[in-house]
Amino acid sequence: MSPLRPLVLAAACLLALPAVAQTVFTVSSWLPPSHTLSETQKDWCTQLEQKTAGKARCNILPRGVAAAPATFDAVRNGLADLSYTVHGYTPGRFVTTQMAEFPFLGDTAEPVSVAFQRVYARTPAMAEEHKGVKVLAVFTHGPGIVFNTKRPITKAEDLAGLKWRLGGGIVNEISKTLGMNVTLKPAPESYELLSSGVMDGTLFPAESVESFKIDKVIKFGTRFPGGLYNTSFVFMMNQAKYDGLPADVKKAVDELSGEPAARMFGRGWDKVDRRGLAFMQANNVQMTTADAAFVKTVGDKVAPLIDTWAKAAEAKGMKDPKKALADFRAEIARLQ
Repeated sequence: MSPLRPLVLAAACLLALPAVAQTVFTVSSWLPPSHTLSETQKDWCTQLEQKTAGKARCNILPRGVAAAPATFDAVRNGLADLSYTVHGYTPGRFVTTQMAEFPFLGDTAEPVSVAFQRVYARTPAMAEEHKGVKVLAVFTHGPGIVFNTKRPITKAEDLAGLKWRLGGGIVNEISKTLGMNVTLKPAPESYELLSSGVMDGTLFPAESVESFKIDKVIKFGTRFPGGLYNTSFVFMMNQAKYDGLPADVKKAVDELSGEPAARMFGRGWDKVDRRGLAFMQANNVQMTTADAAFVKTVGDKVAPLIDTWAKAAEAKGMKDPKKALADFRAEIARLQ
């Protein structure tokens, strides 16, 4: 027998084995690849590929399949398998999640995000608002800061007379109660709006100054203990894609979702927030911290918004929204 015959037979046996099917997720991001959300989404994909030993991988598209406000529907309709978006970019659609957007929640994103995910997991009304997609996690960015190109903001009256870019959600209502003249525009448009003078200011976490390159435009910033506001996000998968996953891949997706994913996004945001604060200092952005009187003014003006939100959330099927908000705050306090 030829000495090559055993090798030929072995090769034939290997070729006869069925190929291991690989699950590929089409991944979309409406933010640049360098943004912390794009990077965290990519990290999540890497962990999934490792956890499944290559049976699942992500195909990250070079650009988003839709702008931020249309991303939820893009995932729901199957234009992408995986993405994230801001709840407030589609006003009126998500009500219960607005609890994560009120002032003074926390000074870092990770505990707020984990607490938010825990509330989501035990609140059926929140899941109902996301019908059509598989929610992998909900999370928030870091505490919101007031930035502008014109003057220091040390009291509520200083906010009036300036034009402000906002992303939507409860922060829009908070701003109106403070007498701000607001226009709803997605975050990526901020540089053009501010540099052209169309807008005088914006509300952002520290990270966004660098991400959206507004450091050379803004001159002043005002921080609030726990943030003037927050922004809630959802990280999601197309429901049909999730339902059709092989059992072992679905198990891996589940194990990486919920709190682990919320923690990943929050921790990533905290890292770039710290970098953003240092970046502003290096670029001579004049930062101030709101004093007790300013904080009290904001709290007093926002209190009626909590009542309005609670009624709207109850109408959406949320049980005892005010208690849920109090529990959320208590959960954040335990995690900080």
